[in-house]
Amino acid sequence: MRRFWIPIVFVLMLTGTVQAQSADIKAVIGKQIEALEVDDFDRAFSYASPTIQRLFGTPQNFGLMVRQGYPMVWRPADVQFLELRETETGFWQRVMVTDLSGRVHLLDYQMINSGSGWKINAVQRVQAIGASA
Repeated sequence: MRRFWIPIVFVLMLTGTVQAQSADIKAVIGKQIEALEVDDFDRAFSYASPTIQRLFGTPQNFGLMVRQGYPMVWRPADVQFLELRETETGFWQRVMVTDLSGRVHLLDYQMINSGSGWKINAVQRVQAIGASA
C-alpha cells in the first residue's frame, strides 16, 4: 500500500509546482500588458528577458515595436490565458487576445526563468485552427 501512495504524492507535488509556475507566468504577462496599456514602456520592458532587452536596447524602441507589431497587446479589449506547456525550448503560455475591433489573436509567449523570476523571451503569433492565410 505504501508504494501506491509514493507516486501519487510525487504527482501532486509536481502539479502544485506547475500550478505555481503557471500563476507566476500569467502574472508577468498580465503585468506587461497592463504596463503597455498605459504606455509605461519602462515597466513593460522590465518584464522582457535580457536577450529581448539587448535586442531592442531601450524601452522606447521596445514600445515602438509593440505598437507597430503587436497592437492587439498594446490596446487589448480582452485577454484570456489558455494552456501552459513545456517543450524542449522552454515554457510556452498561450494567450488569446481580442483587439478593439473584435478580432481574436492567439499568441504564444516563451517564458524563461531568470535569476530574478520569469521573463518574456519571445512572442509568436499562432494561426487559429480553421483560419485561412
